[in-house]
Amino acid sequence: MLATLVVATFAASTTDASDYTARNGGPSSKQMLARSSGPAEGLAFFRPVLSGVLYRSGFHGGDKGRTGLSSAQREELCKAGFSGARYIDFGKNTKYGTTQCGGQSLDYQGGRSTSTADIMRQVHATIKKPDAGPVLVHCMWGVHSSGAVSAMALVQFCGWSEERAKKYWDEARNGADCSGGCSTWIDKHFAKFKVDPSLKISSAEQAAICPK
Repeated sequence: MLATLVVATFAASTTDASDYTARNGGPSSKQMLARSSGPAEGLAFFRPVLSGVLYRSGFHGGDKGRTGLSSAQREELCKAGFSGARYIDFGKNTKYGTTQCGGQSLDYQGGRSTSTADIMRQVHATIKKPDAGPVLVHCMWGVHSSGAVSAMALVQFCGWSEERAKKYWDEARNGADCSGGCSTWIDKHFAKFKVDPSLKISSAEQAAICPK
């Protein structure tokens, strides 16, 4: 199991983004490592991965009951324009489903950091629909599992090398421990990940969403 991580409270404004749907040229390194609750209170380490397409987070204090996003958090994400959310690895007591807000909806599902093909297809579908709202991937703390999925997405869609993606994952884990050692942990996850050539995106799409 992952070691306990103590998470502090941070202001939501640190992402420097009020429009979570904007595909505005990709997040900066500072934004990708920022600490924020984002549009839904109670989240932690909310950060952009692909501008307007993919974000990541965890829960303030961790989701020890593994019950996932509350109905209020789902509604807040929906109102902020999110079209989907995934609980990576730990949502065994979570009731998934669709949240409606006005004329929009948020589809909430589970996901695995060791089997990401379906998540990558969802992100790809979002990229291909400019009017589609972004997807949030979250785990208990917002450090290990959601970070691994985010790192893999950067390899899949932005052409990052595995080495660069692993470095990003390591920098964004905020010093949290890893069961068996952090290099071993992320290496095992990437060993099960393969880039899917059918999910290739254009250079223009990369310019709009990939990190600067």
